[in-house]
Amino acid sequence: MKKEKKVKEKKEKKIKMKKEKSPKKFFEIIKNKWLIKGTTTLLLVAIVIACYVLINFGVSKLKIEDIDCTEKKLYSLSDETKSKMANLDKDITIQLINMKDVNYVIEYANKYPAISKKINVEEITDLSSRVDLQTKYNIKGTDSLIVVKSGEKEKTLELDDLTTMDYTTGSYIDKTEESITNAIVEVTIDKKPHVYVLTGKSYYNAEQALSLIISELQNESNDVDPIDILTKGEIPEDCSCLVITTLGQDLSELERDKILDYINNGGRILMLTSQNMLDIDTPNFNKILEQYGVTFGYGALLEQDGSKMLSNSPNLIIENANASFMSKLDMRLQMCLINAGKIELSDDAKLEELGVTYEIIAETSDKAFIRKDFTTSSSSRTEKDEAEGSAIIGTYITKKISDDKDSQLIMYSNELFASDLPVQYAQYTTNAVNLYNNKDIILNSISHLTERTDTIAARKKDDTQPYTVTDQQDVIIKTIIFVVPMLIILVGIVVGVYRKRKR
Repeated sequence: MKKEKKVKEKKEKKIKMKKEKSPKKFFEIIKNKWLIKGTTTLLLVAIVIACYVLINFGVSKLKIEDIDCTEKKLYSLSDETKSKMANLDKDITIQLINMKDVNYVIEYANKYPAISKKINVEEITDLSSRVDLQTKYNIKGTDSLIVVKSGEKEKTLELDDLTTMDYTTGSYIDKTEESITNAIVEVTIDKKPHVYVLTGKSYYNAEQALSLIISELQNESNDVDPIDILTKGEIPEDCSCLVITTLGQDLSELERDKILDYINNGGRILMLTSQNMLDIDTPNFNKILEQYGVTFGYGALLEQDGSKMLSNSPNLIIENANASFMSKLDMRLQMCLINAGKIELSDDAKLEELGVTYEIIAETSDKAFIRKDFTTSSSSRTEKDEAEGSAIIGTYITKKISDDKDSQLIMYSNELFASDLPVQYAQYTTNAVNLYNNKDIILNSISHLTERTDTIAARKKDDTQPYTVTDQQDVIIKTIIFVVPMLIILVGIVVGVYRKRKR
């Protein structure tokens, strides 16, 4: 009886459980672990695919060249350029002719409209219907050209104008920004500074010795002319800067007096001297120097610090150049002087009497000495030479003329470092002006004296060539940057879910 009762209760229990279970069957299945995990995985995969599609679409619109990861922002426009372009009051057109294969130039040019609404970039890739341009600019075949225009004024730039060789390192330096910015300045400037180079008494032919500097000055919208004061009879009123190079003989009294008048009217002078004036008696020239509290210690500077000479040559002196007017330059300026002399300044009391203040641009180490003994070929100091000690080789002097007027002098105890003199360095032969930052130092010195703040500091440079990518390389880079990380994330998610299911 008891047994039958137990069987009956068991059957009733099963029927009850079946009835209770039936309506919940669907929900129980939903709650099943594996199905939840599977659904989660599919959802995550769908999200990843959606993200990939969106990112891929975005990347297709992104140019890798727009990302500037260099320390000095070599492929971004400098703050100086942005400042200059912000004040433009004239419309500018930058024509890129046959530049379709020169991506870095196109990229650079298209940065300008972003900082000034006055600038428009026009890309001309098909010249077949532009016979006017072919004729006007003598364009042949695949010749590439940049034309910067404003009204009737224009400046043309070839690809060779956008790079320069640093012969101290053997590397090319990109100067695309410098060239385009200065071209814009040239076509918008109302009046060019006028630089005169003193001739007639020069030790070297000044026009020939400084031909590269003169050419660069002209490219930066300066008028440059020689002047023989004895022939001219005066220094022209439009003289923004007078360049005086190493003398082969003393100035005449007329030349001296005209230069003194120029100083007293607030004149600006760049003076390049050298030890080649050693045996010359120059009382009239000395009168010019006296106005600034300066004398020139004749003799040849020899550096004894091995880290401050080129190719172990004591007469090829490498020094850092520092001055307030160079502070904007985005580089460490080094100059290489050749057979330099010594600049000596009067004592503080005398300088105050003259109304003179000064900055030292460059000086040697305290191991340098002045060679007075020219009977020896030794690079070591002899008893006839001056004692070792630092020597000034570059200085910037301001002389107060009146409350609202001053005269300025930038003086380097060397002319050859700014010249076309050929110099052998390692396996390279170059002009002295192309060693280190010699050219930029001279150009920025003159820019300061002529109050050309628009051309100072546009010379951003580094031992780096412009880097461009092909379409195929562009895809590869984008894949590495975006697609690969997404795939790694996807694999990580799938593996994680799989491992959880195995537990």
